Amino acid sequence: MRRLKIGIAGMRRGVCYAQIFSLRPECEVVAVCDVNLERAKQTAKTFDCQALSDYTEMCQLDLDAIVVVTPVPTHYECSFQALQAGKHVLCEIPVVSDLKQAEGLLKKVRETGLVYMAAENVCYLPAIQKMHQLVQAGTIGEVFYAEGEYIHDCRNLLFQRDDGLGGGTESRPSWRAALEPICYSTHELGPLLMVLDDYVVKAIGLETTRQANCLSEKVNVQAALFQTAKGRLIRQVTAFFITRQPAHHFYSLYGTSGCIETDRYQWAENLKVYSKESGQQELRDVQISLCHEGTTPEQAAGGHGTCEYFLIEEFVKAIGENRSPFLDIYRSLEMTVPGICAVQSIRQGGQVVPVPTYR
Repeated sequence: MRRLKIGIAGMRRGVCYAQIFSLRPECEVVAVCDVNLERAKQTAKTFDCQALSDYTEMCQLDLDAIVVVTPVPTHYECSFQALQAGKHVLCEIPVVSDLKQAEGLLKKVRETGLVYMAAENVCYLPAIQKMHQLVQAGTIGEVFYAEGEYIHDCRNLLFQRDDGLGGGTESRPSWRAALEPICYSTHELGPLLMVLDDYVVKAIGLETTRQANCLSEKVNVQAALFQTAKGRLIRQVTAFFITRQPAHHFYSLYGTSGCIETDRYQWAENLKVYSKESGQQELRDVQISLCHEGTTPEQAAGGHGTCEYFLIEEFVKAIGENRSPFLDIYRSLEMTVPGICAVQSIRQGGQVVPVPTYR
């Protein structure tokens, strides 16, 4: 089998993708790209590949797939351009920034028939996969309510870190300062919708009106209520300029006969489970490893245990088997678009906003 030729754009987090792709015998990292050419050259030396600063030029190379690890505001443009050039795409989240982009990306994926996948790593985290198994096994009955939180103080990332878009300098914050926090709800919605086998149809959003001296023009906290097609409620809270250490994700599920939640202090390594059917009187701890059983330290190069390794495995297999990946264009939009609609609700004073469906 011919090895897949991989190009990677964005050489901050993109270096991790280069490390994992290079572990796979069916893949070859052929090119890396960054607006900072020196940064690209440093990575290229490690992987003996071509370094570029022009993304359009990389799209014209003889590549099978491009991994988009660029700043969020560029995800749509980079994905569209790669698809237009005939390349399969693995894109970091959120995959689009507005509803027009969502329609445009869907149309392009359908036109080309190429593999498109969202790089939502949390879906491949062992703790989330264990949660999924417990729900499928009926441990907590039928789930009717879920919660997700992403709390991460990102103020240290606003300055002194060039983002390639003119921000991250001493006088101008990076793109993160302009990002509506709830639009980054993908890390919670992706896993929760996967576990529930559901999608969002309505969104309500609200935000704090009192700021706490953050280095951004944006508010500190945005929250949303999402109603799903199967009648469930999902509560989501996202904050990037808030005083809390360490950063954490939080997930909880309430079912007709029990509940599951992650540990706020060891969110990726411990689940708390209650099942009425088992005769329990309280939550019990279920310890989970951050890395999948049987994996090597090298396979944890993505920075979040081994979830990136198995995310990339799914992408590579989808190309080789000529099929859609699990996190295909539809699931990519289903985890991204509700946050965009929640922002619309916020601007409308908390009115209910319908969420488009794309299947």
